Amino acid sequence: MHKFFNSFALALVGLGMCFMPLQAEAKTNFITIGTGGITGVYYPTGGAIAKIVNDRAEFGIKATAEATGASIFNINAVKGGNLDFGIAQADSQYLAYNGKGEWEGQPITELRSVFSLAPEMITFVVAEDSGIKTINDVKGKVINIGNPGSGNRQNAIDIFNALGINYEKDFKAESLKAADAPRMLQDGRIDGFFYTVGHPNGNIKEATAGMRKARIVSIPEIKELFAVAPYYSMDSIDMAQYPEATNASEGKTTTVGMKATLITSANIDEEVVYNLTKAVFENLDELRTLHPALANLTREGMLEGLSAPLHKGAERYYKEVGLIK
Repeated sequence: MHKFFNSFALALVGLGMCFMPLQAEAKTNFITIGTGGITGVYYPTGGAIAKIVNDRAEFGIKATAEATGASIFNINAVKGGNLDFGIAQADSQYLAYNGKGEWEGQPITELRSVFSLAPEMITFVVAEDSGIKTINDVKGKVINIGNPGSGNRQNAIDIFNALGINYEKDFKAESLKAADAPRMLQDGRIDGFFYTVGHPNGNIKEATAGMRKARIVSIPEIKELFAVAPYYSMDSIDMAQYPEATNASEGKTTTVGMKATLITSANIDEEVVYNLTKAVFENLDELRTLHPALANLTREGMLEGLSAPLHKGAERYYKEVGLIK
C-alpha cells in the first residue's frame, strides 16, 4: 500500500515538473513595438526598448521591434490591434487623440501615452548652390515636404502656414519619402527637403556629406505656430554631428521640435504597461548608451511633451516612484 502511494506521489511530482515550463511560458507576454524606417531613429529606439525588457526575465515581457511607416502608421496600427505599442511624434499623437488633421472628426479616444523619448526636430536641409539661406528664401524653389500622410509633410505645412507662405503656389512642393530626399538633393532634382527626426540621423549625414554641398537652415521662433500647436517648442541641432555641412562651424542651428513618444492603447493590459515602464525607468542608464539620440534622457523629461492621457499601467508606476502625485 505504501509502495502504491509512494509511486503515485512520485508520479504527481513528475507530472507537476512537466507542467512547470508551460506555466512559466504562460506568464510571458509577447508584445510588438512599431518603430519607423531602418535608417531613422525610431527603429533603433524601439530595438533599445526591446533589448531592455528582453534581457530581464523578471518583467515577463518579450518584445519585438518592427520597422514600419512611423508615426501615423503606428497610431493606426495600435488602434486596430495590429501593434501593442508604437513610437509616434507628439503632434501626431495630439491630432489623433483630438480628431484633427489625418483623423479629422474621428478621434482615437483609446490612444494612451507611456513615456516620451528623444526630441524630434524639424530639419530643413538645402543645397548650398540653391541660394537658400533662410526659410523665407524658398519661393520659386523645389522643396520636398514629405510624402502624403507623413509627419514630415504636416510639420512643413504647419511652418509655412504660420509664415504666410503658400506651399501650393510659392514654390514647387515635392512629395518624396524622407529616405529618398538626400539622393534627390545630391542629384540636383530638388533644392531642399524637410525631415522631422532625432539626431544624429543617417539620411541627414548622407545629404550633407555628398559632392553637392549642403547646409541645415535655421527655423526661427514662430509665435503664430506655437499659439495653435502647443506640442511644438524651440530646440537646436548640434552641428558637430554633421561636420561636412557648410554651416557646421555655427555650432548649433535653432529649429522647431517636439518629442517622440511611446504610445499604446487603453485596451493593453495594465500589468504589461506597468512592467515595461518599470523596466525602462529602472535601467535608464543602459538605455542612454544604446543610441546617441537617447543619451540625454531624464526620468522627469520622459513625462514631458505627452499629448494623450497616460495609460493606467504607466501612471501607476510614476505614482509609486513619486514622479507624479
